Amino acid sequence: MQTSEMLTPRASDTATRVVSTMRRLGVAALPRNYELFYEAATGTNPKLAAAIAALGPRPSQQALDRVRGEFLAIADHRIVEDARETISARLDEILGLLRRDRSSMEAYGRILGETSDGLSRRGAMTREFLDRIVSVMANATTSSIESRTRLVGSMTDRSNELKAVKTKLEEYKRLADTDPLTQLANRRVFDEALARIYDSNRGVAFGALVLGDVDRFKQINDRFGHPVGDRVLQVVAGIIRSTVKEDILVARTGGEEFALVLSGRGEDATWRVAEEVRKAIEEAPFVNMANGVDYGPVTISLGTCMATQAQGAADLYDKADKALYASKNAGRNRVTRFSSLSEGDFSKDWLIYRKD
Repeated sequence: MQTSEMLTPRASDTATRVVSTMRRLGVAALPRNYELFYEAATGTNPKLAAAIAALGPRPSQQALDRVRGEFLAIADHRIVEDARETISARLDEILGLLRRDRSSMEAYGRILGETSDGLSRRGAMTREFLDRIVSVMANATTSSIESRTRLVGSMTDRSNELKAVKTKLEEYKRLADTDPLTQLANRRVFDEALARIYDSNRGVAFGALVLGDVDRFKQINDRFGHPVGDRVLQVVAGIIRSTVKEDILVARTGGEEFALVLSGRGEDATWRVAEEVRKAIEEAPFVNMANGVDYGPVTISLGTCMATQAQGAADLYDKADKALYASKNAGRNRVTRFSSLSEGDFSKDWLIYRKD
């Protein structure tokens, strides 16, 4: 899908409905709030939707977090518990099928053994006796084959049910790890990935963080409206994801801020990744195909920091953030390395931050 096509609003887009509701209620555009309202918008939890409605307009973040903790924690437990019960039941059924099959095979073995003994003990054979032997063996074999066929069918059914449970759990994990607006990794996944960098010496030696913030995004919202702003974020997210390699974690960390967690790259290579992202966004057309409105130019400022330049995950984030806002202070639409900053460059210009 081209950038211009992605900017065409779709009324059926659940993410757009979620964002619209959040804007109308004055809810902060935080990933955890998107997750809460997305869950309510699916219609699967009427009590959650009612609890959110009861908060009224402009609810406090504390109230929203309380509702989230009450309902989403319960949802987590319910999904896991349902999966556990289903898996336990299917395993019991499989064990029962195997026990019945073993009994059937033992009975078949006894028939074959008794038939073999009869043939060994008997002297002269008559046609009638041999007919009976053949009939008994044929019936026993047919019964054993039919039993084994039923076993295979039943085992296949149970296996398919277990696969369905696995698929459901994987889909739930994907939704829990995904920012609903952009379909990138959310802040929780980002925080975990950032912390893992410092779990090993290799992670520290080859880890890096890139933070990016869409320039003058507030002006886009003010001029064209929040639905267009949200669509711009979706397009920017798509550009970032398609520009970098699959081994790079791309996350939306809040508002118009994005993050890339890298491994196996030096400082120059990390800067090149960030520069490729910056250039791709700068060159992308942000045009609505339906009405020809040009929402551009859209640019992004980025900051990079190597894991070796920080004492831990929080320090790495803070230093990449400093580099990002050095890019803002220098005129935006550029990439700054933390290593290039002097002590006097470390303070944020919060006036620029508010304007963006």
